[in-house]
Amino acid sequence: MNAENEALLPAQLPLRREAERVEHPPLAVHGGSPVRRTPWPTYDKGAVFVHAEDEAAALRAIRSHLYFRYDQRAQHETECGKLEELLCCYFGSKHALATSSGTTALALALMAAPIPPGSLVACPGFTFVATPSAIVLAGCKPLLVEVDENLHMDLADLRRRWTPEIKAIVVVHMRGFAADMAALAHFAAEMGVPVFEDAVPALGAELAGRKLGTFGLAGAFSTQSDKSLNCGEGGFLVTDDSVLFARAVVLSGAYEGRLRRHFPDGDPPIATDLDLPLFSFRMDEIRAALLCAEMERLPIRLDCFRSNYDYVATALADLDEIAIRQPVAAGAYLGEAFIFRVRTGDAKWFARALCCEGIDARNLGSDADSNVRVFWNWRFMFPAMDVGAIKAMLPNTTAYLEQAVDIPLSSTLSKQDCDHLITAVRRVAGAIELAMGKPDVTRAGPSDALGCALGGSGADPLTAPVPAAGLAQTAPAGRR
Repeated sequence: MNAENEALLPAQLPLRREAERVEHPPLAVHGGSPVRRTPWPTYDKGAVFVHAEDEAAALRAIRSHLYFRYDQRAQHETECGKLEELLCCYFGSKHALATSSGTTALALALMAAPIPPGSLVACPGFTFVATPSAIVLAGCKPLLVEVDENLHMDLADLRRRWTPEIKAIVVVHMRGFAADMAALAHFAAEMGVPVFEDAVPALGAELAGRKLGTFGLAGAFSTQSDKSLNCGEGGFLVTDDSVLFARAVVLSGAYEGRLRRHFPDGDPPIATDLDLPLFSFRMDEIRAALLCAEMERLPIRLDCFRSNYDYVATALADLDEIAIRQPVAAGAYLGEAFIFRVRTGDAKWFARALCCEGIDARNLGSDADSNVRVFWNWRFMFPAMDVGAIKAMLPNTTAYLEQAVDIPLSSTLSKQDCDHLITAVRRVAGAIELAMGKPDVTRAGPSDALGCALGGSGADPLTAPVPAAGLAQTAPAGRR
């Protein structure tokens, strides 16, 4: 207590503290006015980076009535063939294969390697459920590994858990942040196993001047709606291994000699396509046409991701109440998500308070959320185990995820959107100690929670989601 407070009589102290509270307007979670009342822009509300030229390309493919990639045309004349050529140029890879999803791209890479069925495949405990699902789809068994405080795969824990039954490592560049590829690749070489990159969340991001997805034996990507390239559903793999590529092509659905179309300058490196099953994991021509057009503006979208993220992260770097996720190297991130750990207080409450301020936020490890990015919700891997026992398998990962708040950063965000986010995080962080002692006016039920998410208690009703102001600055005419 300072001299000024010592001079106050005990009866005066409550009045002084109340006066101090007046200086900070009440949070929206406690009934105050929110930072914003319009929905936070995300892909599922229509905030997507799609232009008139992209729409026209898809329409041309539809009107062609040629939707199957393996029709009478030559490979280089098809939309899928054109896309694969563009991807090879962009990534500097020898081969690219368009697929039906990022999940199937990863599964195809594992099957085509081939990783023996029944093998253990190591992957981090923080990733989308599609990662272990792809391992299962390939006939293998996921072995989960801890992540560190910045949510990167923990190499020391991987070494501790190592067993000769592990035949591959799947590295995930989760939420757009690069894993430490140099260290992981060195370890994999030491153990004599291949590395596969689940680069689904990081299309276009780089590490040390090299694009993610090109460090391992193969890299898998998604073109689902919230990814850097968006055709609703889809994906692709890249690799320099011609045998793996040829096997993946057949497995994906190239039958009756169609494999040869992918090797126009010579014979395929495998003797026959009859030794492999066919899974029909192909991409169609309409999606490929849309993606070919989007490739032209991919650098613009990547710049938007990066500038939005850097603007927000720089403005909040001085907050002691949060620990912003750190990359493994300078600039080694996409920028599609802003993640931080709450140093003190309840991260679940922090995320809820941000939602009430009008910012979409999620406590990754919330016990009230069926988030499939946390390993304890992958129940197919842990039959008959309770959640507490599952969490105890990766205690560090559990702790970090329970502290973590995740905010999606669309490439369509305006400066005003970013300023709203900054203001909201500062407001909640600055009031966390005081606010934690107040009642949450939104806890009455689901309808109140929805009202809070759209702008706080008593917020003006919204009849439909609206895009953020200024989206036209990054998306020319034609964006929906």
